[in-house]
Amino acid sequence: MDERAARHNAKMKAIKSARDEMMKAKTEEKGLIIVHTGAGKGKSSSGFGMVMRCIAHGMPCAVVQFIKGNWETGEKMLLQAHFPEACRFFVSGEGFTWETQDRARDVAAAANGWRIAREQILDPAIRFVLLDEINIALRYDYLDLQEVLDFLLTRKPPMTHVCLTGRNARPELIAAADLVTEMTLVKHPFRNGVKAQMGVEF
Repeated sequence: MDERAARHNAKMKAIKSARDEMMKAKTEEKGLIIVHTGAGKGKSSSGFGMVMRCIAHGMPCAVVQFIKGNWETGEKMLLQAHFPEACRFFVSGEGFTWETQDRARDVAAAANGWRIAREQILDPAIRFVLLDEINIALRYDYLDLQEVLDFLLTRKPPMTHVCLTGRNARPELIAAADLVTEMTLVKHPFRNGVKAQMGVEF
């Protein structure tokens, strides 16, 4: 073994030893409150990636979509066609707020989505719930933030994971969450006149 390889080997052994020691203290298991936010692409995509991961592990899921409306997205078509028993799929939104142009309807749709979300979270058969774009509903005060926080913190079953996606997550939600990821926008083709692409954005 040459000197460079030997140094690398020694370094990796030290890292592994430190990691093994650190992992001994990581014994707790719990259902997480997860937030995906930020201006960059990938918030919903990451949430649906978690759904597929849970399905692979035999963990029943539910998806409640706020805001987006009845788009025929790839993830919706895949889950409904191939995994209807493993993942329940609900659409409560009627489209983006600039499409509906009717606050009362948006508020009613969000309230219905939150009712469905509570039912799914409380169902002992469900292990993971994706609340897609709920952050938008919270941002525009279509839902009462404190009610959502109180429910997640006091009524969510201990081992149920809940993922909330959408831009501009409220600071109080970020503070309450166990895991928060902010997608940063670096570059997007929309700014250069390219419309949303099938398989990439829907």
